[in-house]
Amino acid sequence: MTSTGAVPRTGYLYVVMAATLWAVSGSSGKFLFQTGVTPFELVQLRVTLASAFLFAWLTLRDRALLRIAPKDIPYFISLGVLGMAMVQFTYFYTISKIHVAIAILLEYLAPTFIALHAVLIAKERLTPWMVAAVAASTIGCYLAVGAYNLDLLSMNLEGILSGIASAIAFAWYAIQGEKGMRRYHPWTVLFHAILCAAVFWNIAFPPLRAFLRPYTPIQWGWILYIALLGTAVPFGLYLQGINLIRSTRASVTATLEPIIAGLVAYLFLGETLQPLQALGGGLVLASVAVLQGRREWDENTPVLIRRRAGNREG
Repeated sequence: MTSTGAVPRTGYLYVVMAATLWAVSGSSGKFLFQTGVTPFELVQLRVTLASAFLFAWLTLRDRALLRIAPKDIPYFISLGVLGMAMVQFTYFYTISKIHVAIAILLEYLAPTFIALHAVLIAKERLTPWMVAAVAASTIGCYLAVGAYNLDLLSMNLEGILSGIASAIAFAWYAIQGEKGMRRYHPWTVLFHAILCAAVFWNIAFPPLRAFLRPYTPIQWGWILYIALLGTAVPFGLYLQGINLIRSTRASVTATLEPIIAGLVAYLFLGETLQPLQALGGGLVLASVAVLQGRREWDENTPVLIRRRAGNREG
């Protein structure tokens, strides 16, 4: 018999595995850039191979997951191009310019942008916790990118701006993707987003051009890792984790990614962070945990109140 704690532990394990695979993917991309592969080529390779893999897997698993209504095609095009395609490119472009851990930390500003969207666009109530989390995230980002050192800032400015763009694109993808999952299975949304991103990058960049240049066996190994174990598999693990421990706990657990990425980059790429940069990274991760934790509290509290009221009435 399985204990009641086994399911939550399994959910956390899925998310930790996903975060680890994503973290290694970042350092893998950095290695490929150092060996001559460009961000444009790697993005085209990644989304094309990942969409082909997901198509084959979903065909074997359940072909119904591949179907969408014709009227929703414009939605998936915008989700795939403005969301997935831009996230993939800005993510790898940032890694090509600055430290892997900092690049991933910048992408983890996305929850802050989502919170700002909720207040400014969705007109949700601004809470003291949200103000504190956004402030901590801003200060953490300032420290993490080395803005206190003008020489370091000027050297990395292009990568920093790309990293912020990655966070904005990821926030937009999360907001729009949530809308799609009200009507479709998460696997359907993910597949069509990656498929549209693949089509876009095979139009914006000469079709399959990245596949035509020669690669060493080691390069092909890391390319396949990024496409399969850095994209399709971790997204699947992450979805399984959400099913078991909810999206809030999963997103907080996934903040292990930049920590693991920093360790991997230190061990295999020789990248190091200054103490103030590490402190800034900690503030960013703490702000994410606060934003997500308070969100879960706000979502669950009314339910608990209703349950208690029902018990009193009974």
